[in-house]
Parts: sequence; C-alpha cells; structure tokens
Amino acid sequence: MKLRITIDGKAYEAEVEILESAESAPDYPPYPPAPSAFVPPSAPESMSAPQSPEAGSNEKECRSPVTGMVMRIDVEPGQTVEPNDVVMMLESMKMEMQITASQASVVKSVQVTPGSSVKVNQLLVEFE
Repeated sequence: MKLRITIDGKAYEAEVEILESAESAPDYPPYPPAPSAFVPPSAPESMSAPQSPEAGSNEKECRSPVTGMVMRIDVEPGQTVEPNDVVMMLESMKMEMQITASQASVVKSVQVTPGSSVKVNQLLVEFE
C-alpha cells in the first residue's frame, strides 16, 4: 500500500506493509494486580524547622529545615501567630513547602526577605 504525506508543503510517498495482528503484537504475561494491603505512607505533620543537636531546642526561633529560597513571607513583626499558622513559603528542589509556627506566639523579627537563599538551620523568624 502506498501513502502520500505532505509536510510543510512538500509531498512524500511511502510504501507501507500491513502485518498480521498475530505477528505484530507480542504476547506479554498479564500484569499482576496491586497488593490489597497497600497503605500509602503518611505525610509529615508539619515542616516547622527541625532543630539540629548543635542548635539546641529554642521555641522562640523558626529555622529553615532545608536549603532553598524564600518564596513568600506571611508574617510581620508584632503579628500574633497560632500553632500551625503558615509563617512563610520556601522552595527547595522545585518543591514548595510551608513553614509553620510550632506554638502560639508573637513575631519579634523576620530575618529573611522574599528571594533570599537560605541554608539548613538558618534563622528565619524570631518569636517573643
């Protein structure tokens, strides 16, 4: 069988052979079903900055859990925040993550600006 194809105004002719369906389709074993006991892993509760051993555990500080870039800051000095309120949005490896407050507090100072690059454990926000 001959076919004519036109690409960008130029005509091409091609000769095509139709194969029998048994010849062209290989036999594959059936795909096994998914296990019925599959349970997806749970998502992390919060991306509040974890503290490294050398940083100590200071509830009056919010530190970066990753190396990344500050995309958005949702708080300002003097603002009251509740537990799990979004403090800012970071981007790391093309993924956005919300940084949340670990407890109710008042924002004392914000140490970064949108577009700032941050490192792991860098101070982002201080609370009173």
